[in-house]
Amino acid sequence: MPDLAPVIAASTRWLLNAYPPPAGAFSRALAETQARQATALAAALRYPTAIDVQLLDLLGPGGADRLDWLTGSNPAPDDDSAWRTWVDETVVSWAACLLADPALAQRANQVLAANEHHADTGALRRLTNPGTRDTEAAALLRHPDLLEPVAALHRGQLAERLNVEGASLA
Repeated sequence: MPDLAPVIAASTRWLLNAYPPPAGAFSRALAETQARQATALAAALRYPTAIDVQLLDLLGPGGADRLDWLTGSNPAPDDDSAWRTWVDETVVSWAACLLADPALAQRANQVLAANEHHADTGALRRLTNPGTRDTEAAALLRHPDLLEPVAALHRGQLAERLNVEGASLA
């Protein structure tokens, strides 16, 4: 699989900063796992071929500025902000759609299995079939109303990619 790690890591970090988990290391770990699974699935759908990933490496993903503006986030300037340039708005938007709808995440995983990334269906259990602890740890991260401004950005493109009706993504 081509290396999408920088985009996945940055997009995951952005989601966790924007929709933080409850206090506690266990909650943080569960929320991070779900966010990472969603961004990994979204990134693999967004960049389905090795050529797509090479173009991403060449052109860059775009950064988090528009997402910050949309969510009203005002990140503090610090020395560790270079990761923000690797946030991919479309990946974050698609991940928000997937987090808000486990059935859609299952459909996305099925579609992904048909491309070069060959997803392992069982590896995304926390995303596609969240348990009670998963849901509690990611209450903000999975809340459809809170995710809506971000999810709405590129929902139509995700619907096209997954070949599903837009109404089922709402």
